[in-house]
Amino acid sequence: ATQKQTFLSLLPGPFEYLYRSRQIINFIMGRRKQQEVVEEPVDSTGWMLGNAVADFILMNTNEIRYMCMFGYAFFMATNVFNATQGKSFTFRFVQLICTSTGGGIIVPILLNLIPVPIAQDAFPVAVLVNYFIHTYFPIIREVYALSPPLKTVINCLFEIFRAFVVCKFTGVAGQKIPPSDFSFAVFGPIFCGTIAGCGGAFFPLSKGFEPIAKGVAPPMYSAFVGATFFHLFTQLPSLNQGMIDAPKKANVMVAIFFMSYNLYKTFFVPASIPVKKEQKTA
Repeated sequence: ATQKQTFLSLLPGPFEYLYRSRQIINFIMGRRKQQEVVEEPVDSTGWMLGNAVADFILMNTNEIRYMCMFGYAFFMATNVFNATQGKSFTFRFVQLICTSTGGGIIVPILLNLIPVPIAQDAFPVAVLVNYFIHTYFPIIREVYALSPPLKTVINCLFEIFRAFVVCKFTGVAGQKIPPSDFSFAVFGPIFCGTIAGCGGAFFPLSKGFEPIAKGVAPPMYSAFVGATFFHLFTQLPSLNQGMIDAPKKANVMVAIFFMSYNLYKTFFVPASIPVKKEQKTA
């Protein structure tokens, strides 16, 4: 400070005035630049993706994706083998592929895309492995039916993969289908997402509408709710305003709903036992 005062005392009056004016201007401009700096908005929902659970649900690695694919195929193989006892190898294998990828066959055809069994080589391999497991080691299927921990793990893997399929095809349909009466296509993507999550129930196609003759099955209901939520959440700005990676966060929420609903229907809702009608005697 003493050196600066000595330097200013050596300047003539007008130069000292200009020097002080420049300092004032620099001070004002510096304050103005600091005020013009706008802080980037902070996403308050970032915690939804910054954890190991979200990484597993989104299948961020191939190992997790193959694990969930295996669990999905195991769950579907259990249902197919219980319903097709005594059938031939070819019938069971084709039925397992169609049941596992029913939505992945119907929806791509509607959207002019390649069906999943043709486009994904890993899925037929997972189906084939599970076919041999259920054929030559049926005791594993019995253990699954009697073990709540194993059933919980398999069902969660199944629902994580199914949520991925529902959200993926709902998003693809939202991009492929042009809007008509609204700012974005509303019912088409929801329909495609619902079929993607439960289309296997209608295979073989000779069943027609028999799967919904006695009401909507739990997988159909959850697929419809998940597709509707994902589509509206990603398309309406009022629901995802200021949110980063909204589709991924919606996928996480859909998967959590699928797992919760599946476990609730599996362990807390008793299975309905069909009542046999008594034959009238003359």
